[in-house]
Amino acid sequence: MDRQEQLEFILDHYENPRNRGPLASPDIVMKGGNPGCGDIVTLYVRLGGDERISQITFEGEGCTISQAAASMLTELALGKSLAEVEAMNAADFVEALGREIVINRLRCATLALNTLKAAEKKYRAGQQARSAAEAAVENF
Repeated sequence: MDRQEQLEFILDHYENPRNRGPLASPDIVMKGGNPGCGDIVTLYVRLGGDERISQITFEGEGCTISQAAASMLTELALGKSLAEVEAMNAADFVEALGREIVINRLRCATLALNTLKAAEKKYRAGQQARSAAEAAVENF
């Protein structure tokens, strides 16, 4: 994509966000933000039985780049496994957004991705805690 196409892509995601709004009964809810600039993104994730993202939505406030990136991320993450989420590369995500456009706003551009990665870690930690609690009950 050339620079103009990248700008139009980002503006389209900002003006017509995909998967915006809360999700009923999510498996994971994770809020992230950039305190310095005020960008906020909350991700809602529902997982299928194989730990693949079956639904993902977001809510947020902030600059065009942070909100467009959140919209774009919901499209990219849909159908991915948690392992694939963990392996997602910020540099690749920035390239998909348009590095030339977002280079001076990398924290804004990667807010949603970093929030999704934190959500994956939170989910894994909860699963491990549940497994440990179940094992303790069985051994009681």
